[in-house]
Amino acid sequence: MTKAIARWDPLREMVSLRDAMNRLFEDSFVRPAAWPMPFDGTSVAVDMIDGKDDVIVTASVPGIKPEDLDITLTGDTLTIRGEFKSEDKREDASVIRQERRFGAFERSLSLPTQVVADKARAEFENGVLTLTLPKAEEVKPKSIKVKTR
Repeated sequence: MTKAIARWDPLREMVSLRDAMNRLFEDSFVRPAAWPMPFDGTSVAVDMIDGKDDVIVTASVPGIKPEDLDITLTGDTLTIRGEFKSEDKREDASVIRQERRFGAFERSLSLPTQVVADKARAEFENGVLTLTLPKAEEVKPKSIKVKTR
C-alpha cells in the first residue's frame, strides 16, 4: 500500500479562516443572541409601549391563573413571576413528546420612565396580562406658552 502525500495549500486554509470569520460576524450581528428570545421556561414574551400618559406592558402567559402571578414594581424595575404547573401524569402511559414548558419563570424589565405604582392596573384575559402603569406627573411633557411683550 502506498500513501499519498497531500500537498499543503495555504489558500485553502485562508478560505476556511475567512468562512469561519464570516460565520462569527453573521451570528453576532445578523442574529443577536437575545432575538428571538429563547423560551426556556425561565421567561415570558412581553411588549412594552411608552404612551403619552401610561407605560403599557403586555405579557403572554397562557395556562396561568391570574392568582398565580406575582407582579412587583421596585424603582424603575418591573418584575413578573409565575409558574407553569405540570398536569398530572398518567401512571399507565409513557411520554412520547413533551414540548409545553413547565416550571417557574421570572421576567424583569427596566421601565423607560417613572410611574405611579399605586395607580397601576393589571388586567388578565385569555392568557394575556396587560399592565397599565400611569406616568408620574413630573415626567409628563408640559406645554409652555410663549408670551409676547
